[in-house]
Amino acid sequence: MKLEMNKNSLFAILLRSPFWVSFLVAAGVFAFARLFVPAEYAIIVPLPFFVVGCIAAWKQLRAPSAAKVAATVEKVRDMPWNDFAAAIEQGYRREGYTVNRIDGGAADFELVKGGRTTLLAAKRWKAARTGVEPLRDLVDLRRKREAYDCAYIATGELTEQARKYATDHNVRMLEGAALMQLVGPL
Repeated sequence: MKLEMNKNSLFAILLRSPFWVSFLVAAGVFAFARLFVPAEYAIIVPLPFFVVGCIAAWKQLRAPSAAKVAATVEKVRDMPWNDFAAAIEQGYRREGYTVNRIDGGAADFELVKGGRTTLLAAKRWKAARTGVEPLRDLVDLRRKREAYDCAYIATGELTEQARKYATDHNVRMLEGAALMQLVGPL
């Protein structure tokens, strides 16, 4: 059984933030703890924040540059559907998913891992701008098929309403660096 961190927990938020934020929080916690206990004991209290800061720094140092992400996204946009779909399938299989293509409808792939089904919409990956409609259709299909999760691939811009809808309805957006990691080197 794989344990997952709640995406809204303090540590998850700190992992997504710049690494130095965790170090500032650790310093603040140490200063606060120092008011009540001796320094030898107060140094232990901020250790989790320091560790999270180190993990975030490691991830951020290993993250691809914006130029590399942009170049990969452009290559993905230039791919024909069959090549793109094959790259998506291969990427998810590397991550341990069983991948099934879905013909027509709001989703293009059904991903199964650990008994949980994720619906993935990818056909509109070349769209310059994505609105709420394809996301709404994907969420409706998730409800009908009683899927655990759904995700949407976008290489273009999402409208503000679409981004809010995705957040409100737990639609994972795969764009930029996340898409680059999925498809691998091109």
